[in-house]
Amino acid sequence: MAENVCRECHIVVKGQVCPICNSTALTSDWSGYVIIIDPLKSQIAKRLGVKIPGAYALKVR
Repeated sequence: MAENVCRECHIVVKGQVCPICNSTALTSDWSGYVIIIDPLKSQIAKRLGVKIPGAYALKVR
């Protein structure tokens, strides 16, 4: 089973609802993967607008 990603915040979701934004707009059509551990110190997190640690998709279709 492919993992789903939230279309709104791009976090990888294990259930049917996004734990960050409570959206149900999920998709399995995504590519790229980045794990953010410390969003305050990460330049990638700043560029992506990520404020919560977790696994994120880079491109969501």
